[in-house]
Amino acid sequence: MAEDRKTTSSSVEWRVTMPDNHSSGRAEQGVEWQVKVPEGSTVKVEHETSLVVRAWAQMVQFLVGRKDMFIGFLKNAWKLGVDDPRKVMHGLKVGLALALVSLFYYTRPLYDGVGGAAMWAIMTVVVVFEYTVGGCLYKGFNRATATSTAGAIALGVHWVAHKSGKQFEPVILSGSVFLLASAATFSRFVPTIKTKFDYGITIFILTYSLVAVSGYRVDALLQMAQQRVSTISIGIFICLCVCIMIRPVWAGQELHLLITRNMDKLAASLEGCIEEYLEEDSGTEKEKKSQKSQGYKAVLNSKASEESQANLARWEPRHGRFGFRHPWSEYLKVGVAMRYTAYCLEALNGCINSDIQAANSVKKCLSDECKKLGTQCAMVLKELSNSIKEMAQSSRLELLVCDMNLAVQDLQDALRSLPSQLQKEALQAAQVQKTSISSATITSVKNENIVTMPLMEVLPVITMASLLIEISVRIEGIVDAVESLADLSEFKPVSDEKPAKVVPSDDDASVAAQGSETKKTIPEV
Repeated sequence: MAEDRKTTSSSVEWRVTMPDNHSSGRAEQGVEWQVKVPEGSTVKVEHETSLVVRAWAQMVQFLVGRKDMFIGFLKNAWKLGVDDPRKVMHGLKVGLALALVSLFYYTRPLYDGVGGAAMWAIMTVVVVFEYTVGGCLYKGFNRATATSTAGAIALGVHWVAHKSGKQFEPVILSGSVFLLASAATFSRFVPTIKTKFDYGITIFILTYSLVAVSGYRVDALLQMAQQRVSTISIGIFICLCVCIMIRPVWAGQELHLLITRNMDKLAASLEGCIEEYLEEDSGTEKEKKSQKSQGYKAVLNSKASEESQANLARWEPRHGRFGFRHPWSEYLKVGVAMRYTAYCLEALNGCINSDIQAANSVKKCLSDECKKLGTQCAMVLKELSNSIKEMAQSSRLELLVCDMNLAVQDLQDALRSLPSQLQKEALQAAQVQKTSISSATITSVKNENIVTMPLMEVLPVITMASLLIEISVRIEGIVDAVESLADLSEFKPVSDEKPAKVVPSDDDASVAAQGSETKKTIPEV
């Protein structure tokens, strides 16, 4: 007889009918499954896929993923080229330089002139061609000087070794390679040499070792050295011609623009931090302000780029508004002063994201003064940025610095009056609500109500105000660095031409009188 087994799970009844071994007709049919599903529900039957089908599905999924990655790569490359077409032009210039050098292989008269040493010209183009003119000049000069020096020394050592006899010749050559390579490698640790001639030292070691070792078995050593020097000189000449004559990118100009961009980001970051801390926003506006306040990170991370571009700018000839002996080191001092200010902005951003926050009522006590000081500091930074961009001295800078110092004094006065202001507001709130103040104790001393507030409720605002004052002091350091840069770079002086005389009205006369009184009361900072 057939055996029935019944199982009920989650309102679904499963029935399995097992055939009897003595029943041949039922045995051929095998196991019979019956499923009863409640009304209104659906059942999806999934068939087991074979191994081949699963492998094919995984392969298709892998190819689709690679396709998406490739499309994403193309989009990023296109965006990079659209944002800065000079990078696309740099790739075309490298291709053009290599195409010109390859003519020494494909043109028979040129090939006969340099022989198989034409490969050194191609290698020179590959290793010397750089994005900026300063980088190309730096590597070209180092490679030419190092190759010539190493070749001359190798010829001299080879001549001495040859005159010493066959027994001492390998010893002299090997010993010279050891001594010169060791001394040259050690010299790379000297800061001055590492900054200006690090690449040249590497080429010196490579060239001397190759010429000394190959010269031991090559008879025509002088001819080989002459061919290599000539082909390397050809490669350097082609690199410099293509790099300078076709859409040149100057390292000095890049450094100039980098400093101004970082200064603008520093000003925007300061404004963003103040707005994010004192204003109550939510959603998209808060995210925009949060992104705006992160601009100081670009200033902190630009040290290596500034030093590299300043080093390369020293090799460049006169171009545009920049002379041959332009004070590029002053730009580094401006960058140091900006990073010194950015560290304070990082601490201010930490106050914004801190878990301990002051109440909004406490923030409002210093809100106007903090906003005013932040605005004045940002205005000073923007004015400094414009002065560097135009390479002209600013006529408004001194007035803006005075306004910033006045805002600092206002904030300091507000900090001194903060306890009495908080006490007054708390007493008013207690009288309106007629309830005890949360986290406060009201006592009566000499018929006066005194409110004692926990220190942790006021400390975040005081910290933020103190950081703002410190930022204003450090901005004055940026002002001094920019003024030093302006003096050494000979920025355009402030125009001495007097504006056209305008007859003031009564309101304008009163405003001017107030302004003159204000200037008289400005203390020295």
